[in-house]
Amino acid sequence: MIAKHKGEIPVIVLLLPFLAGIYGALFCLNTNNTFALPALIVLSLLFIGLNLIYTLLRVYKVRWLGRSLISMILFLLGWFVTTQHNELNKADHFSKKPAQQCVVTITSEPKVKDDLVRFTADIKQSINNGEVNKTSGTLLITIKDELAKNLFYGEELLIPAKYTTVDPPYNPGEFNYKQYLANKNVHYQAFFYPKQYKIITAGKGNPIIAYALQLRQKLVNKLKANMQDTTAIAVASTLILGYKADLSNDILQAYSKTGTIHILSVSGGHVAIIYLLLGWVLSFLNGHKRGRIFKAILIIGLIWAYALLTGFSPAVYRAAVMISLVITGKTYSRYINNLNLLAASAFALLLYDPFLLTDVGFQLSYLAVGGLVVFQPIVYNWFTFKNRIADKIWLACSVSIAAQVITFPLSAYYFHQFPVYFLVSNLLIAIPIIVIMYSGLLLMMLPQMSFVSKALGYLLEHSILLMNKALAFIEHSPYASIGKIWLNTFEYLLLYAIIIFVFYFLYDKKKWLINVALACMLVFSISIKLKQYKANNTQSVTFLNLRKHTGIVFKDGNQGVVLTDLPETDKNFKYSIQPGLDSSRVTDYKVYPLNKNIQLPYLLKQGNLIAFQNKKLLLLNDSSQIQSIPQQLGINYLYIGDDAFVDTAIVKNKTLIIAGSNSDKYIAGFKENVKNMQVNYKILKRNKSVCIVSNPYK
Repeated sequence: MIAKHKGEIPVIVLLLPFLAGIYGALFCLNTNNTFALPALIVLSLLFIGLNLIYTLLRVYKVRWLGRSLISMILFLLGWFVTTQHNELNKADHFSKKPAQQCVVTITSEPKVKDDLVRFTADIKQSINNGEVNKTSGTLLITIKDELAKNLFYGEELLIPAKYTTVDPPYNPGEFNYKQYLANKNVHYQAFFYPKQYKIITAGKGNPIIAYALQLRQKLVNKLKANMQDTTAIAVASTLILGYKADLSNDILQAYSKTGTIHILSVSGGHVAIIYLLLGWVLSFLNGHKRGRIFKAILIIGLIWAYALLTGFSPAVYRAAVMISLVITGKTYSRYINNLNLLAASAFALLLYDPFLLTDVGFQLSYLAVGGLVVFQPIVYNWFTFKNRIADKIWLACSVSIAAQVITFPLSAYYFHQFPVYFLVSNLLIAIPIIVIMYSGLLLMMLPQMSFVSKALGYLLEHSILLMNKALAFIEHSPYASIGKIWLNTFEYLLLYAIIIFVFYFLYDKKKWLINVALACMLVFSISIKLKQYKANNTQSVTFLNLRKHTGIVFKDGNQGVVLTDLPETDKNFKYSIQPGLDSSRVTDYKVYPLNKNIQLPYLLKQGNLIAFQNKKLLLLNDSSQIQSIPQQLGINYLYIGDDAFVDTAIVKNKTLIIAGSNSDKYIAGFKENVKNMQVNYKILKRNKSVCIVSNPYK
């Protein structure tokens, strides 16, 4: 549904300055309300006043004035709600008051992974020298305790006021967990052991959410009672209820590489399936006006109940709000523009929580639905089939193509891959997903009946296993996905410009549209080639911060050597080293242990001595207590780890890299020893990695 002019989509037009205000408060300037609230009040009063006396002043002749005022008001509103929502701007935030203990309430369902229990909690009170103060703010808490696995939402705890800020990414390409939590309004974290916390009471959370979480856990247990395969149980729990605690990384990878990861996030598609089911079941109420109203109220209520049950993810938020508006409009026979409904739901959600705009799921969800509304009719009109079955298949294909095209730039930007066979995989899961949803919902709605429940569980389990086998086959097919796609913000915005202008050309057939698309494509290609040229003609050494481990990356164009004590299969390697290799376009690399001798055209390692290009590096650890270094060796860098002994007499004219594996006591002593010396040193512990570019753009 494409609007012919902006008058058809007024909510979209009004949403844009509101979004700009949110982005301004989040990213561009300091987030404070010193100007936003007064300016918002003044402009709002001015707008109201002009509307009251617009005839007298003949304001209607100055059309731009009203549009400008509305845009400025919405911009300031977006700025204001964002700064108000930011916990750090509140005067009673727990980080602004000294405390010895804190009283907290668990606000999320505790997640158990191995021997760790993790959850978020609201800081309600701080206690300092017996004085109790009311506080606010959210804390991410991790507890290493077997008994902590029995904690649940709404419990009140007494904890010591020992918390730290979340660490930023230390290595190239590493996931920014600090920013991820900040986008959820979480800025501090705490780690506790047994007997460091005390349960005060329970039932302090929202009773509706508490009931929903308890009910969801009962339904998960019901799935476990009627199914046997643990993988199928995990997929069913995630797909139907949004319960992801039991989902393995292998399953996530299989769905991600085949372009079907969206079905593991309870979203608009799931809500649409439930809406269609409820509409069919309650179709007998369509004959009377009051019956239609009752049907609308009942369906809306049940959809919101399902949204609550699944944890209120952004995608479910959006779907529940949008479908509620659609149902209301259809009940009263109103014309509905889906783009307006989409914008209205986004405005309502962002007014409640402006930080949702930074949520990847929220962004992808709205883009996917917007793509379906705007692009799907264009794609569907590419081909016409007289055969009804062929037409239905092409309809499904057009839906998948439209959603994938509009979400590709953003998903490539965040996840760095593209599923080649997304069309095949989405068609393959179309029928199984409907069977899974309906059989799963029926199993959970009906009381436990031996034969019926087991039969539904069997159908549900084998539908999931069949779907998993089909996706596994696609995942392991040749060229199943294109990985290691690293785009910057400018490049993914260019991709969106190309997509929009190409589809607009296919719709309107104006020559200037394709010319602009080609120009954007040229700029995009130049940007990619420049990055590739830079990567292929750069030599560098990167000393990584791997905390208790060691990691050094030697890059020579697209070749590289990783010197580390971590195996390549270790999760720390994949989290902290692999992204840096991929983002710097090191495609041909080898991983060596620290004690391995290496002989390559661009790197030579003999014992603890390394020669790379025109630089020499000496590794010092607890097993290499070198008293002196001959000057003729020409050592440029000393890499010191494991609290190794270093005679300060040998550090002259050398750069010292103090690894993160050194203890705090050792680092403090080192600083004391060299404070009166002219020593160039870099400390990796709690600092970003050190990258030394030896010969860029040769």
